[in-house]
Amino acid sequence: MGIRERKERERERRRQQIMVAAKRVFTEKGFGKATMEDIAKEAELSPGTLYLYFKNKDELYASLSLRILQYLTIRLEHVNAEPLEDAHDRLTALKEAMFDVYEFDPLILINMFHMQSSETLKNLSPQLLKEIQTLSRNSLQVMAGIFEEGIQRKMFVDKHPTAVADILWSLFSGIVLWETSKKIINDEKNFLKETFDTAFDIFSHGILRH
Repeated sequence: MGIRERKERERERRRQQIMVAAKRVFTEKGFGKATMEDIAKEAELSPGTLYLYFKNKDELYASLSLRILQYLTIRLEHVNAEPLEDAHDRLTALKEAMFDVYEFDPLILINMFHMQSSETLKNLSPQLLKEIQTLSRNSLQVMAGIFEEGIQRKMFVDKHPTAVADILWSLFSGIVLWETSKKIINDEKNFLKETFDTAFDIFSHGILRH
């Protein structure tokens, strides 16, 4: 391994160290109260070192969403790769994939949904913003491809597949955010899965060709 490769590996290791520390701090304090100084202390680094890797707290916050967007695309690609024998089975696999993404990292998924509906995206570097946009676009295209195949095989109603994918993603994100806000009032109850199952059943009834 050459000097350049070692430096790149060390840089990536330090970047991951900062992101792990940031996640712990965001979990404990929330995004609003957390500071770069808090994260530096958790990572056992100087605040100045953090700014060599992330230009501000928004960028560090947004970087945490990259892994879950990558995982989302992988799970959707697995669904898309399965033989389409039965429309109900394909929809069930899609529902399970989406909920699996939530269980993979609930905090980061919730943060990502908040980020996408806030001003945070305007504070990101062009490179990071492009990476988030590319991953988001890829996952949406894979989901749209699932519906497009079903439409072509006359299993689903003939609606624009991208619009259908947008509707399902909006449904999912809305339920996650709503159920999360309800837990603030009563944290002893968690109806997210039951609510999503019900919403998905209604969605499936509308998309299936009868």
